[in-house]
Amino acid sequence: MKKIYLFLICYSLLHAAVAQESGIINNSQSKYAVLKSINIGDCQWTEGFWADKFKICEESMIPYMGSLLCGDTGHALNNFKIAAGLKEGEHQGMNWHDGDFYKWIEAAMYVYAQNGDKKLLSQIDKHISIIAKAQQDNGYLQTQIQLKDELKPYTNRRTHEMYNSGHLLTSACIHHRVTGQDNFLNIAIKHADLMHEIFTNEDDELLGRFGFNQTQIMGLVELYRTTSDVKYLELAEIFINNRGKYSIDHNDATRGYPIGDMVQERTPLREANEAVGHAVLALYYYAGAADIYAETGESALLDALKRLWSDVTEKKMYVTGAVGQAHYGASTNRDLIQEGFIDAYNMPNTTAYNETCANICNSMFNYRMLSINGESKYADIMELVLYNSALSGISLEGKDYFYTNPLRMVHNTIDYEAKHNSTESPHREPYLRCFCCPPNLVRTIAKVSAWAYSLSQNGIAVNLYGGNKLSTTLLDGTTLKLRQVTQYPWAGGVKITIEEAKAGAFDLMLRIPDWAAGTEIYVNGEATNVDIIAGTFAIINRVWSAGDEIRIDMPMTADFVEANPRIEDLRNQVAVQRGPIVYCIESPDLPEDMNIHDVYIASDAPLKPAYKADLLGGVTAIETEVLIRKTAFDGMYHRLQAPPLSTIKTKLIPYYAWSNRQLAEMTVFMPIVWN
Repeated sequence: MKKIYLFLICYSLLHAAVAQESGIINNSQSKYAVLKSINIGDCQWTEGFWADKFKICEESMIPYMGSLLCGDTGHALNNFKIAAGLKEGEHQGMNWHDGDFYKWIEAAMYVYAQNGDKKLLSQIDKHISIIAKAQQDNGYLQTQIQLKDELKPYTNRRTHEMYNSGHLLTSACIHHRVTGQDNFLNIAIKHADLMHEIFTNEDDELLGRFGFNQTQIMGLVELYRTTSDVKYLELAEIFINNRGKYSIDHNDATRGYPIGDMVQERTPLREANEAVGHAVLALYYYAGAADIYAETGESALLDALKRLWSDVTEKKMYVTGAVGQAHYGASTNRDLIQEGFIDAYNMPNTTAYNETCANICNSMFNYRMLSINGESKYADIMELVLYNSALSGISLEGKDYFYTNPLRMVHNTIDYEAKHNSTESPHREPYLRCFCCPPNLVRTIAKVSAWAYSLSQNGIAVNLYGGNKLSTTLLDGTTLKLRQVTQYPWAGGVKITIEEAKAGAFDLMLRIPDWAAGTEIYVNGEATNVDIIAGTFAIINRVWSAGDEIRIDMPMTADFVEANPRIEDLRNQVAVQRGPIVYCIESPDLPEDMNIHDVYIASDAPLKPAYKADLLGGVTAIETEVLIRKTAFDGMYHRLQAPPLSTIKTKLIPYYAWSNRQLAEMTVFMPIVWN
């Protein structure tokens, strides 16, 4: 291991590149990252879908969330004030509430990177000064421990110290990259130095099994990338190596929390073949391992990550990109699990858990897999999540939240108030006591522009489409400026105009989504002779000049989507997808007395896209016809007496926009009647 780290130090010194060092992940010096991050702020949304979402984030999401977390509702800042001796009181909120606050700061920094709002920066720096006062002299910083006499540092992982630490390190690195300041970074360094001192004691099994909500791995790798101090990378790898190293039984560090597959500790990562346990824990863990691979190039890590990606994507992921099928269940090894993965193809709809954080983690993992593999399929999943199971977690105005994201909502079937502090709810909530998802989603919306492009070895990769302008530096140090104009995702036409480029030839890598068979690409009005294959990057290498125009025409038809027949819940049912958008039918678009389970659709039903500027903030709906069958069951079963099916005209709406008009029933999949 020591030889690997010595090599990495030498490599960094000898091969200092001109790659961007202020990306959301700073993989500029990561030898095994095929695609590198652009700097935060290099890409800015100008118009269209993501520009609208970013504006709502800037003007509504960030201020509203700040009012919650910095006031008496969320209480997060109060916890730091109390720990700093600036306020009297007791800790309030979950054990991971510090991490919620760090995520909000990170989100604010992404917004500041684009709008340069000095008032916002001043506000954040005042909060950071309070956090600094709350930090103990030895670097320890966990308000849920510091304010409760009965809790001791690093004695029970249920206190989520590693989770808070990971978000602290990541947020501090982002703050430093955006502002150039060290005030938050110094707090993170002091904290990480204490972690290194404590957790490099590999002879202590209690410490070896301690980390389980593994954000600290990503945070430590980013701190290594920021400071070039290799001990942080070394510690991150220790956390990977320790999973599956010890026997599966309870000890002081695990008491009160499920063990085994629930926290990915039954099987060492390098031997794992299936995604197990809590979906958030798993995907943070996998994302951290991908970051480590980008630095070390260890083939066993990459092989395991590819196997796990396939298991998630091909056997345990919903059509919306959501993951984590069940609130409670068992792994294939029959370990108790919560909020996570169960058996392959076991995909309930009404009780689907699909925590917003888990869905976001899926996109984070795929962004890293895109970076280290360079394959467009990872960007496909990243995009699928962003437009569907991520955005569904927040209301259109940016102030109400879903913790879970089922694919079917049927009223009067679940006692929501009795389940987990109402995190499972039939309607969006203005505040969730378990507040991990809202700031996670807001920071994602704030940083999507940084995912839109990646730097390739000799050019630029277009990962996401949307109206934007890009001003960046290629890996050879030359300037690239371009502008993208499109109505995506409502239309499949994209125009990219080169505004400034180097004199020599370079690659323009255009992602052709896996649904976009038949895509055509034109340069200055002429068809290209490059391979255009759905699910890959189409690579155009040429000398580019200012004024060159690339036009991409992606067929965007509305299609039925059926599930693998092994998914018993979805036999003979279909969903509708157009481009990256998955659709649903919602009760506001049905007769007033209609139940969602009485809705069917014919195999030859029309699927007509129609943009409606006055609907749900402006969306393309699918105008169609559905079949209504009135049923009246008194018990579980009765002999079939098929009533006539009546036809009504209605529309489907994007799944992400449901539950924004009223308390509603909803379904993504509908039984199909074959004609």
